Amino acid sequence: MKLTDIYEFLDTIEVSYERFDHPAVYTVSEAKKLSPKMDGASTKNLFLRDKKGIRHFLVIVPQDKQVDLKELSSILEASRLSFASPDRMKKYLGIEPGSVSILALVNDQKKKVEVFVDNELWNSETILCHPLVNTCTLAIPRDGIMQFLENTGHTLRLVEVPVK
Repeated sequence: MKLTDIYEFLDTIEVSYERFDHPAVYTVSEAKKLSPKMDGASTKNLFLRDKKGIRHFLVIVPQDKQVDLKELSSILEASRLSFASPDRMKKYLGIEPGSVSILALVNDQKKKVEVFVDNELWNSETILCHPLVNTCTLAIPRDGIMQFLENTGHTLRLVEVPVK
């Protein structure tokens, strides 16, 4: 799906959002410096795979949370988690590094990516996420995120993501 298509998709399924354009950001620290002040929970999105590369996970946490991948492996019942390669990111989410976002699940039409959201983050009324590119951020109400997931056929699982 192209950038313009994600907006059409959100509009079609009647998900409201506020759009904020900014310079490209690749890390949380860049996002803190270059993104405008937005109301909502800033996120860190981890696209992970298991040891054999059979299972793929999108784990979404508050932007400052330092995730313990070893402990997370146990919680997700997955063998040794590691970050997925840019090639896997392109194959499963249709995006480039720096643009990982829950909205990229629109490209996972085979439902191969498992979605986990940290409990702390899910308590927020509004979630901030990239619309398939890292030069823009959307503020979407939590119920809009649920509506998006229902329309893409993904199931969100809430977890207490362990910290280092």
